[in-house]
Amino acid sequence: MKAPKVAKVTTHVLHEMKLRGEKISMLTAYDYSMAKILDQTGIDVLLVGDSASNIMAGHKTTLPITLNEMIYHASSVTRGAKRALVVVDLPFGTYQGNSIEALSSAIRIMKESSADAVKLEGGSEIIESVERIISAGIPVMGHLGLTPQSIHKFGTYKVRATDDDEAEKLLSDAKLLSEKGCFSIVLEKIPANLAEKVTKTIKIPVIGIGAGNKVDGQVLVLHDMLGITQKFSPRFLRRYHNLDDEIRLAVEAYIGDVKNMEFPNEKEQY
Repeated sequence: MKAPKVAKVTTHVLHEMKLRGEKISMLTAYDYSMAKILDQTGIDVLLVGDSASNIMAGHKTTLPITLNEMIYHASSVTRGAKRALVVVDLPFGTYQGNSIEALSSAIRIMKESSADAVKLEGGSEIIESVERIISAGIPVMGHLGLTPQSIHKFGTYKVRATDDDEAEKLLSDAKLLSEKGCFSIVLEKIPANLAEKVTKTIKIPVIGIGAGNKVDGQVLVLHDMLGITQKFSPRFLRRYHNLDDEIRLAVEAYIGDVKNMEFPNEKEQY
């Protein structure tokens, strides 16, 4: 089945992509300029991830970023993205244990940033929040496996769901999220065979990050895949560029030209 050209990617478009076996491409974005570039490439989904806490603010975990900060980043991205579906992470503390606060947080993101959907980490533990948000007409993307907002609970970033009990719970949670109306699920850092089983079991698209290639699509953190960040090197990360070196070389060349009075030259002044 030939993929139709769409002016705007929607949750329905993603569902159709799964049905015809077309893989879904997804990357993180945190600002207007980069979102505009990414959108022009034909990327399907842009995730305004709470990884902005690490990438943009320099925190060690995703926990410190606030709802106001997520709305700021999301607003910047939606102004640059016209075609891609824009999904925004609900940050830590805005939905766990309080479904009323979860709905309020999701509404703020949708109203103040013009995003297309929100993403929540967890399964049965947060299902009341998921249901309440969906009941308000807000699309929800789930997130299972390694859930960075729970890092203090896990105590490690190792692969999740390697034992039978955790794998069974993950599959159960994936079914639950699908049944309750989530339009998609991210599976992070779990065995490839389990991710394949989940993908074949549920009807909604499954996006993987460190979950093998038998899922419906892939997501990476933009700054990781472009080589802007260097210290983070998990097995699942493929670096498509080394912008760290390129940026350093460009800035060093600029500094040299300034110091040597080679910039600006006669053509670059009025």
